[in-house]
Amino acid sequence: MKINKKISTFYSLSTLITLGALTSCASLEKIYTPSSNSLAPQAAKQFQEYKKKIKVSRNSKYNAQLRRVGNRIKSVVNMPGAQWEFVVFEDSSPNAFAMPGGKIGVHTGIFSLTKNDAGLAAVIGHELAHVTNNHVGKQRARGISLIGAGLITDIALARSGKSNSTRRAVQGAYQPLASILGVLPYSRNHELESDTVGLQYMAKAGYNPKEALNFWKRFQAYKQKKGSNQPEWLSTHPIDSTRIANIEAHLDAAMALYRQNRR
Repeated sequence: MKINKKISTFYSLSTLITLGALTSCASLEKIYTPSSNSLAPQAAKQFQEYKKKIKVSRNSKYNAQLRRVGNRIKSVVNMPGAQWEFVVFEDSSPNAFAMPGGKIGVHTGIFSLTKNDAGLAAVIGHELAHVTNNHVGKQRARGISLIGAGLITDIALARSGKSNSTRRAVQGAYQPLASILGVLPYSRNHELESDTVGLQYMAKAGYNPKEALNFWKRFQAYKQKKGSNQPEWLSTHPIDSTRIANIEAHLDAAMALYRQNRR
């Protein structure tokens, strides 16, 4: 299939501009990245709003398990000043989240996949790793930096005498390219980092890290049954086979920690 030379040149130029802009993001992010602690007050308000919108579960088994596992995990996580709160929400989707300041939310739908305390520890450890590694702050800074880089790109095009139509076209190409090349890989790397650090947290708390591997295999089977097959490069999360391979690569180190902290 023949490709119009002007179109090919335009997208090559747009890609180069985008890559250059993404390179500048690293410097901008150092300036704009808020700390996890600074985000805690806002997170606390959001958590309260979430509790108003989504029904809080009264399932005694789920709540007891979350408190039991959560208390062990938090004992090995360095989050000074955290106001811990563990809440189970009535939601059939298999999901969980952690927010700056020690707010942990777990949906009832995930308990069928975690199966046991160690499986739940894998989930909580993963979510808390997002907080301790300040992924929310870093992603916020990345978004601000990309907007700034886009503005810088437009100013550079204007000063070089490019027409308004060219500038609009470049900006139109910049946004999806910035997402594919700058936002989505960044998010996927955070997920893999949280998987790795989460293994360490559950191991230090005395939970067998092998259960993390079992959990993600169950989650993979669940998603396959649901027909979820979005390409990895278009997703904020790695595909399950990538996550499983990453966990397997770090499992020996996590098992060594587990043997030191087995209860």
